[in-house]
Amino acid sequence: MSAQHTDATARLADVVQQYAQAVASALAGGGDRFDLSGESMVDPEDPVATAAVRVLGADVLAPCLLAGMSPSSADLALVERAVRGFPPGPASPPVSVWSHWGLGRALERVGGDPRGLTPTGEPDASWVSTLSWQALSHRAGQLAALADPGAPSVLSAAFAVRPVDLARGFVRAVRRQDWQQAAGVGRWLVQLPGVPDSLGLDAGLAWIGHVAGDDPRIAVRLRAARPPIRDGRA
Repeated sequence: MSAQHTDATARLADVVQQYAQAVASALAGGGDRFDLSGESMVDPEDPVATAAVRVLGADVLAPCLLAGMSPSSADLALVERAVRGFPPGPASPPVSVWSHWGLGRALERVGGDPRGLTPTGEPDASWVSTLSWQALSHRAGQLAALADPGAPSVLSAAFAVRPVDLARGFVRAVRRQDWQQAAGVGRWLVQLPGVPDSLGLDAGLAWIGHVAGDDPRIAVRLRAARPPIRDGRA
C-alpha cells in the first residue's frame, strides 16, 4: 500500500469522525437548525467530504430526520453529490444498495431533490430471511442508519420478522465488545415488536454508552435510538 493511499484512507477516517461528532452533538444538544458543513473543518466541495457522507449514509441527516432540525443548503448539496458520486453497481452487495437508497430517501425527506439519482422503488430485501442470526446481526449493524420508525421500508419489515435473532446478535456483540455492531443492532431493536423483555435492551444500550460512548459513530447510533423529538416527517 502506497503512502499516498494510506494518507487518503486516514484522512477519510478523520472526516467521517468529524461528521459523526457533529451529528452526535446535534442529536444531544437540540436546536432548530443543523449545519454539518459549518460544524466541521472540511471543505464541503472536497471529494473526501462526499466520500465521508457515503460512509455514514443517512445518518448525516439524522438531526433533521429524527429531531426536526432544518438542513443547510450546503449540506443538501453535499449529500446530493455523495448520492450522485457513489452509486452501487449491478454486482454491488445488498448493504451498498440499501445504504445508497437510504441516503437518497433521506435527502428527499429533508427537502432535497434525489430525482434521477436513486431508484424509485425499494431494493430487494428477500435476502434477510436467508441469513443466519449471526450474519443477520452483522448486516443490521451495517444498515443501522436505516433504522428509523418514521420511515418504514421492506427492509425494516423483514427485520421485524426476526426480533429474537437480532436480540441474540445484540447479546453476542456485547459479549464480544463489538460496540459498533451492538449499538447498531440495538438501534433496530428499540423499534421492533416482539423483543424479549429478558434482553434488558435499555440497560444494554446504557452500558454501551458508558464503555464506548466516546466514539462518535457509536454515539450517533445510541442517540438516534432514543431521539429527543420527532416531527412526523415521512
